[in-house]
Amino acid sequence: MINAKDWNQEQQRLDLVTEKLQARIVELDPEVAGLRDQATDIRRRFWEEVTVNTSTYEDFEETFYSIKQQEALLSERERSYLLRMQQWKSMKRLLLSPYFGRIDFQENGLSFSEQIYIGVSSFVDTDGLSFLIYDWRTPIASMYYDYSPGAAEYDTPAGSITGTMKLKRQYQIHEGQLCNIFDTDLTIGDELLQQVLGKSADAQMKSIVATIQKEQNAIIREDKSRMLIVQGAAGSGKTSAALQRVAYLLYKHRERLKADQIVLFSPNPMFNSYVSTVLPELGEENMQQTTFQEYLEYWIGTTLCLEDLFDQIEYVLTAQEHEARLSGIEYKASVAFLQALQNYAQWLGQEGMRFNSICFRDRELITVEQMKTQFYSYDSSIRLANRVAMLQEWLLKELTILERKEREALWVQEELYYLEKEQYAAAFSELHKERGVFDFAEHYEEVHEIVHNKRRRDEGDFDYAEREEEILRRMIVKDHFKPLRRSVKQMLFIDMVGLYAQLFGNKDNYGKMTNETEAPELWPDICEQTKEKLSRLELFYEDATPYLYLKELVEGVRTSTEVRHIFVDEGQDYSMFQYEFIKKLFPRARMTVLGDFGQAIFAQSTELYVSDSPLVRLYGESETRLVRLVRSYRSTREIVEFTKSLLPSGKEIVPFERSGKKPLLSMVGSNEQLATQIAEDLAALQAEGFASIAVITKTAAESHDAYELLTAQGCPSLRLITKKTPTFEKGTLVIPAYLAKGVEFDAVLIYDASSQTYHRESERKLFYTACTRAMHQLLLYTTGEWTPFIQALDTSLFEVNIRH
Repeated sequence: MINAKDWNQEQQRLDLVTEKLQARIVELDPEVAGLRDQATDIRRRFWEEVTVNTSTYEDFEETFYSIKQQEALLSERERSYLLRMQQWKSMKRLLLSPYFGRIDFQENGLSFSEQIYIGVSSFVDTDGLSFLIYDWRTPIASMYYDYSPGAAEYDTPAGSITGTMKLKRQYQIHEGQLCNIFDTDLTIGDELLQQVLGKSADAQMKSIVATIQKEQNAIIREDKSRMLIVQGAAGSGKTSAALQRVAYLLYKHRERLKADQIVLFSPNPMFNSYVSTVLPELGEENMQQTTFQEYLEYWIGTTLCLEDLFDQIEYVLTAQEHEARLSGIEYKASVAFLQALQNYAQWLGQEGMRFNSICFRDRELITVEQMKTQFYSYDSSIRLANRVAMLQEWLLKELTILERKEREALWVQEELYYLEKEQYAAAFSELHKERGVFDFAEHYEEVHEIVHNKRRRDEGDFDYAEREEEILRRMIVKDHFKPLRRSVKQMLFIDMVGLYAQLFGNKDNYGKMTNETEAPELWPDICEQTKEKLSRLELFYEDATPYLYLKELVEGVRTSTEVRHIFVDEGQDYSMFQYEFIKKLFPRARMTVLGDFGQAIFAQSTELYVSDSPLVRLYGESETRLVRLVRSYRSTREIVEFTKSLLPSGKEIVPFERSGKKPLLSMVGSNEQLATQIAEDLAALQAEGFASIAVITKTAAESHDAYELLTAQGCPSLRLITKKTPTFEKGTLVIPAYLAKGVEFDAVLIYDASSQTYHRESERKLFYTACTRAMHQLLLYTTGEWTPFIQALDTSLFEVNIRH
């Protein structure tokens, strides 16, 4: 704490800043309201100001430019409104807590020091030059996170500024009132961080700008590497730092980077809701948030039904005989299979391509053999995807020829019979006047020809009725051929399912197609499982990305060049295929990968950073930076000491010094006693004030059973979480361990920590993940022998409660 004189001076400054903020808000109120009303009025009267006339080309052109003029006016008003609204919201946010930190910095060569107050956004005095508050993302504010009092420096576009930090001070301000002040030699004083970490878990992740640590600041401001890998222990603040990094990038590059140019791949839809408030808290729009499953489903389309990642892990955790499937998952995620697919694509350039014939009205218009002949007539030195594009162009030309021939077919004459002569004219009138610009443009040639022929008819040298019938025939056939053209443009003439299935024959054929790639030992069983799944037009999750990778090799890469930054959370759960696919999808994007190999619970997991690993080779070692976060902030010291001992590599994890109760292990005699004990513990935790509690199970089936058992015990307000749960909310949840990843709770109850449930070595990390969700209390239960992961622990790490 500081002396009374300094406190009074700080209070006076806070009052002054609050007064200026209030004045600025009052000034902005009428501007915001006025611009909003103008935009609303322009939008309401938009079409009143535009005369729509498409009678002639000149009228159409005049209408087009009239619409563009109104659109530009509306856009200008809406931009002005949004800018003022953003400023207004920023002032309102600052009003509650204007700043959280201060540094006094004396630049070398100057005789005075500057007081720099740091908050979630900048606030400039009425002179337009004096910063009353600096945004935490400004270069000068970086010193607050990176230095203790003493020599300090910060980078600017003009170079590095060096000097001396005379003072570092931290504030707690609540609803405009000064609550606490700390002077500290540390980056963030223990007092403030203790208070923040001691609070209850929330339904949404909160901003951490007031408590960013030096190592987290390095993640946030890293702006040179194409690949940033963050390897962090559970609870080390990986995701929080990544979200602040998004806010920093949007601030630093605000002239050329927009929120929709950043994509976050989340572990599940519920996690999206959990992190959805962080950026709006900082005055930024949310980036695009999705799951990799959603991307896979989008690119695969409706051709195949895709298994999801959670169904895959359920199978792995529950199936009795799954060695072949596990072997297949591991192999299909490997670099060896990646190379095999590349070799397979080269082989397809010589033979083995599979196509679907193009059929129309129960007839084959273009056969598979015709396509093969045409495809392999192209120069074999041309890349596979380019030859496919050439075949596509040939097919479209062939369809144009066949379409002309089809106009004389009997079925076309029969369709004409359904139209009265008056309807001919009405159809073209409707086409011309009422179908709108897009249909008009699509049939421009036909309409133009009708107008031209009408002129010729008026001049007496043309049989208009006969020509009109020809034009209608053309339009009828063109409409019927549209689906064929669309399917060719969508590459549906390629039998992608057949091409992928073709890989899974015997070992000799596989070797022939993939340049003698060695298949795994259980290859026959892997092939049988894969082909059986494909025969039902279904796809294992582990096949999805290899399938799409092959599709890209055959059809060409579909890219999104607008996206500039990709964030991958729980990065250890992605295979190399998935990283390769993401890189192909977003070739101009930088990538930030966050993960913890200690939580690698899925079978296709990738080690994030080892020398010369495939992930590092993705962008090259010189373009890749690793940041390790070893300090765990989420849990109490007692919980971290317990959980880190569960992992062979856990020794490097450092707990934050926040004390609490040791994990409590309860052994009961039956399932009935288990339900009773958990119900009692839930009631005690709720009475203690914990608002976020999770009963964590191993599988979805176990979650359902636990939910039913505890509901029968009268546990109030339980909520069962499944893979389809869209939002994360406070309360008492029953949830499988793999869905709890990335989320934290005040208290965690491990429903069954027995050797019967957790006995495979492959389940160690799943058990660790479940236990590390707890912030304040961790309780574990068993009706039998404890899991061997617990039996191997030092008994001083936990307390025991035996109840029979």
